[in-house]
Amino acid sequence: MFSIRKLFPAMVTLAALSITASSLTTVAAQSTPSCGTDPVTLNAYFETGFDIPFKLSEEFTKQYPNVTWDIKQDQFANLINSTPRLLAGDNAPDLIRLPTLVSFAKDGLLKNLDDYATAFGWDKWPVPQLNQNRVAEDGTRGSGSLYAMGLNYSLTGIFYNKKLATQIGMTEAPKTLAEFEDLLAKAKAANLLPIMQWGSAKSGMGLAFPLQALMASVGPVGPINDWIFQKKDATIDTPDNLKAAQHLEQWIKDGYFPTDINAIEYTDANGRFGKGEGVFMFNGDWQNAAYDTDLPGNVGFFLMPPAEADGSPAAMSAPLTYGIAAKAKNADCAAFFLNWVASNDAARKIDVAIGGSNPGGPADSTMPAVTEGSVTNETLAAGPVVGKAGNSMDFIANGTSAIFAQGWTPELQKMVGGKQDAAGLLKAVQAEYEKELSQ
Repeated sequence: MFSIRKLFPAMVTLAALSITASSLTTVAAQSTPSCGTDPVTLNAYFETGFDIPFKLSEEFTKQYPNVTWDIKQDQFANLINSTPRLLAGDNAPDLIRLPTLVSFAKDGLLKNLDDYATAFGWDKWPVPQLNQNRVAEDGTRGSGSLYAMGLNYSLTGIFYNKKLATQIGMTEAPKTLAEFEDLLAKAKAANLLPIMQWGSAKSGMGLAFPLQALMASVGPVGPINDWIFQKKDATIDTPDNLKAAQHLEQWIKDGYFPTDINAIEYTDANGRFGKGEGVFMFNGDWQNAAYDTDLPGNVGFFLMPPAEADGSPAAMSAPLTYGIAAKAKNADCAAFFLNWVASNDAARKIDVAIGGSNPGGPADSTMPAVTEGSVTNETLAAGPVVGKAGNSMDFIANGTSAIFAQGWTPELQKMVGGKQDAAGLLKAVQAEYEKELSQ
């Protein structure tokens, strides 16, 4: 019998190469996670009060009609308590807003995203984007495997009503903590509410925002991040943080916050600020669109000034963190969505226009255009300032899974009621932190 291989060796080799190349292309296409073409319903838990995940999900379905959403939503404070149960349940979420992630990662409730990072190239993005969502084998954050991604990368600071600020003689952003406190005193003397803030347990105590800003103003951010990332022997009860808490305690005594702050929810506080109540408000850039709608052209932004004139401003700058349950039924589609959020032009525009935040993604990504005169211009400009100074922090509410609900919120509410002082606040929160870590 004649051998075809002997008669036409070149033809057989070329055919084999063609088949091999075709097979490799197919395998490569199959290995990249996607939502496919069959109907998919993503099971999601979003945080109330934030439009951006809803707008992103709507746009995603426009581009991928086979994907629909089953969305539940809840307050951030409630998610702290319900997330373990949701992740462990039979109908585990494909996407969930994470109040924290260390304990969930350690308990095997969150999907390890390292394979997705390789498949989509996330590990080639700027390092700081992903570090806050990494958990090492020893349970500390900042390195190790990836367990969550950000829908955007937010920045917090101080928003102000320009018209009211003019009434108290503010012509430029304060350069020191003393200058800012002088403005607060002038606002009080002018019968204006110096700071609008929320404090209801349903929303989580908003005084954690000015407290953390004060911590970074009077001291370094390193020890704050070490505590949040659960580094060995880290403590929130430091001399610098005591000074910060004492400043906040004095602000409360001086009447710089609403008298009913413990009953004010997050959405109500923003609504009242949007109607002109409050000269200043500590908040994040995710609120930009609402501020520009309520007070067009009348809202400014600046970073918390340092205590010393030669110091550098600092800010809480963190991703809007979403994870995928280890038991998620549509993990590949959820990961595809997370990649789409940072890489798709329409999604990036939503991040900036609705979220008011840096959309992240590859280092060479183009920043979408921003409306001239909007407060988003000011928050986006502040981001590189914090980045250059190396003074970004995660949120102190993320120290443990329950520290916001069981530590910061009740203790700050007691301080408002005159039943807790600065020293007692830090000791109580540290005790709760150590209790949770020992469990």
